[in-house]
Amino acid sequence: MTVSAFVRSLAMEGAGVRPFLAEGDRAVLGLLADGMRAIGANLNQIARAINTGKVPDEGDLTGSIKDAHGVTTALASELAELTRRAAARRRGESA
Repeated sequence: MTVSAFVRSLAMEGAGVRPFLAEGDRAVLGLLADGMRAIGANLNQIARAINTGKVPDEGDLTGSIKDAHGVTTALASELAELTRRAAARRRGESA
């Protein structure tokens, strides 16, 4: 946790604001963010190769697209679950 995030969390806690995400939620979203960064770096390398006139391997392209699809699907599912649980909490139901 960065210093600014730590200070922000203390301020929010002092104001009575509860964390929006549980520790497990933050861990899952962190892993998904890492996956998106890795895919972005790989796609950037492929784009650079194309811009220099090199033809990337079809397997690299297909694999990168499948990876991106998998991570974005997992992210969408996680966000939908977070939204469902938050709505249940607002209604006073158990998530």
